[in-house]
Amino acid sequence: MSNCILFIDGENFLHKVEEVIGKEQAVRDSNRIVSIDLDKLFNLPLKGLRITRKIFYASRLHLHPETKRKSEQLIRLQRKLRNNLVKLGYEFIIAGNVRAQKVNGKIIFREKGVDVKIAVDMVSLACDKKLATAILCSSDSDLQPAISEVKNRNVEVVYLGFENNPNKGLTYTTNRTILLRNSEVLASLSQRKKA
Repeated sequence: MSNCILFIDGENFLHKVEEVIGKEQAVRDSNRIVSIDLDKLFNLPLKGLRITRKIFYASRLHLHPETKRKSEQLIRLQRKLRNNLVKLGYEFIIAGNVRAQKVNGKIIFREKGVDVKIAVDMVSLACDKKLATAILCSSDSDLQPAISEVKNRNVEVVYLGFENNPNKGLTYTTNRTILLRNSEVLASLSQRKKA
């Protein structure tokens, strides 16, 4: 068994990219962010790992009547991201939902359910002996029980985090940690050459 699978928590990943470039810049560069070249970003840090599957998990977006324009924009951007990733050979899985909630009179969007789908997929693949190495690109501590379970089934788990504010719990729970440098993230956002 040599299955090495990359699991990417999409919402978590995109928020980390926004942290690297700054919130205001992220709003201006939203088209650039959804066009991120993940192959370019992961090529050097994951060198030596023969990845057989690449899965990007995203949440289902819903139209919110009070923020209709913003909701439509987010849906368009997610579609563009999906198309970009599919061209790069990624599976794009919709799991969970993004819902608008009013907090202190302000509407905020919260994602729920992606971590559960990643956990179920990792454990299921480990139980079926279809997973030798799991590369987990997420900083969600809720995944620690699933990580422990797959490790108990002799699966190596690699935490792929970001150099700015890595999750210490995941660093401790996984077999090893690879951190993406801010410079690598910024380089992957530069305009890709059209094929």
